[in-house]
Formats: sequence, structure tokens, C-alpha cells
Amino acid sequence: MHSLPVFLKLNDRPVIVIGKGEAAESKRRLLERAGARVVGEDDASQLAIVAIEEAEEAGRAVARLKARGILVNATDRPSLCDFTLPAIVDREPVLVAIGTGGASAGLAKALRIAIEAMLPATLGGLAKALFDMRGKIRARWPGAGDRRHALDVALAQGGPLDPLSGADGDAVARWIVQAGNAPPRAFETITLSSADPDDLTLREARWLGRADRIFHQPDIPATILQRARADAARHASATPPETDEPGLTLWLRWSA
Repeated sequence: MHSLPVFLKLNDRPVIVIGKGEAAESKRRLLERAGARVVGEDDASQLAIVAIEEAEEAGRAVARLKARGILVNATDRPSLCDFTLPAIVDREPVLVAIGTGGASAGLAKALRIAIEAMLPATLGGLAKALFDMRGKIRARWPGAGDRRHALDVALAQGGPLDPLSGADGDAVARWIVQAGNAPPRAFETITLSSADPDDLTLREARWLGRADRIFHQPDIPATILQRARADAARHASATPPETDEPGLTLWLRWSA
């Protein structure tokens, strides 16, 4: 992973922008949309964007800013960047950011357009309702594990809160009333024929993203295991597990 994606809260915080023309103006508009105060080079700030077309002039500006300990984005110059600006799909409060590390803004834009078409306008309302009803969700499922299992099932494809189905805030209230209390138990086996994670089926990739615990043969590569949730328990084992724990358990093995 070439960069760590983060979301910065810039409300009323100063950000330096240096440059003229459409590239600089588009960065100013983006920052103002995020609530930042756009300031000049001599002002105090922790972030800066350099949108200068002439290479040597841009390099000198970047050097001056970095000498002050400021993190810099240099438009169209990824080798000079401390951070890059992604293409953004906005479903407030849900934000989807697509970055290529500066390799191709055109590719990031194409992916944004594709994802934009996939995500319904109701997605923001669904997120806000989940936030507003946290107290009711905790009351219905007091245990953290049970609560996570219930949400995983509800938000899965075809579930009552499937985010791509057009589920809205009203769907959350109905789900809290109608959902069962007992967390589901499931056991699935993934049989690998390749160490390439791109060879996983869509269903297998979803299982890895949802699994609570993963048992795997010791030589299953890290590239596969990295597709699992970061908080999923992992156990290297030569034989399939015997478990009846709540949630989804996976057994990863090589094909014969």
C-alpha cells in the first residue's frame, strides 16, 4: 500500500494554496467545500497545495514549504507530493475516495463515475439513521459481538439494509423492530488454486470481508489473508477447525 488513506476535518483550518489558473481554482473550491480557510504562502498552516505549471518554480515553492515542516501536494507532480487528493463520491456523510498515488487522475475520475452510478442517493440517509439510532441498536443488541453480527447480516447483499438496494432511514427503524436477537452461525470453506487474491470469486471475497475468524493452512499467503477484516481472528492450522461460535468462520485450504 503506497499511501495511508485518511479523512481530514478541515473546518475553519488554514490550508495554503499557491498558483493561478483553473488547477489552483479547482483546489480552492474543493478546500472551501470541505470547510477549510484558503490562505497564502506566508500564513501559518500544516497543509499546502502547489498548483504552479512551471516545473522549476513549482519545485522551489515545494522546497520552501517543506522546509517549514508543511505537508505538500504538488499538482501533477507525484514525486513532490507528501499527500495526494483523491477523486470523491459524495453521499454526505458517506464519502468514497479513489486514489492512484498520482499515477493517473483520469483513471481515478473514470472509477469515480462508475462508483457514482452504483451508489443510490439514499445512502447518506441510511448512514445518518444508523448514527442517530445507535442507542436503540445498543439496547437491542447489548453485546458488541452480537451487535456487529446483526449489522453484518443487515448490510449484506440482499439484507434489509443493503446499502445498494436503496434502503433509507425508515428501513433502519423497521430492521431494529423486526430483526432476530440470535447472532447467526455459519461455516464456509474457501479452496484456493492460486496465491493471487484477484482469483477469488466475488462470494469468497465477501466472506473474507465479513468473517469473524479465519482458520487457514500454514502456507496460505499473506496476500490472501490481507483481504480479511483487520479484526478477524486468524489461526494457522493443518486441519479444518471444529467450532460452533457465533458469526462466520472460514476454513482456507489449497486445492489438492
